[in-house]
Amino acid sequence: MQDGKRADARRNYAHILAVAEGEVAARGAGASLEQIARTAGVGSATVRRHFPTRRALLEAVSRDRIAALCARAHDLSGTGDSRDALLEWLGEVVAYSVSVRGLAAALSYDGAASDSRSVHENSCSAALEEAGDPLLRRAARDGRVAAGVTVADLIALIVGIVLATEHHPDPADRADRLFRLAVTGLGPHGLGSQGPGPQT
Repeated sequence: MQDGKRADARRNYAHILAVAEGEVAARGAGASLEQIARTAGVGSATVRRHFPTRRALLEAVSRDRIAALCARAHDLSGTGDSRDALLEWLGEVVAYSVSVRGLAAALSYDGAASDSRSVHENSCSAALEEAGDPLLRRAARDGRVAAGVTVADLIALIVGIVLATEHHPDPADRADRLFRLAVTGLGPHGLGSQGPGPQT
């Protein structure tokens, strides 16, 4: 009986998550928990039990995409020029964040929390920071990226660009252009370094 209850709970969660994914795809970070509950045919309290905050909702619907980006970072580790590998991965993070409504918001820092530890509660950002760190450390070790740059810095840069361009007529092109302009300053000699741009 317990196994049956657990199986029912998993099915219910999967159904609610599928509805949530559709709502976020349609409305982005402004997705309504109440609308998700109505569409899923459950009470709003049930939805809030699974997703107590909007951040939790966005992280849940972005989990598979974040996992794909983490796997991609692993694939690029140790391949080719270290700066090229880093920028190729970051370019893919930009492209994903533009194409998946709500992902940039899921990656953003929640300034409402007063405790500095809150940044580590963002599982999406934490996963990307961990995945991208070997790429960044390798590029820094090779002298291909300025010392002191962190993956958190780069994710924050991407989030800002994506949120700033989401209402542009061609957000993907605009975000890519702005990111290319930004990364010209990533080289060890600042803006004078004209390394290759990200591959998307």
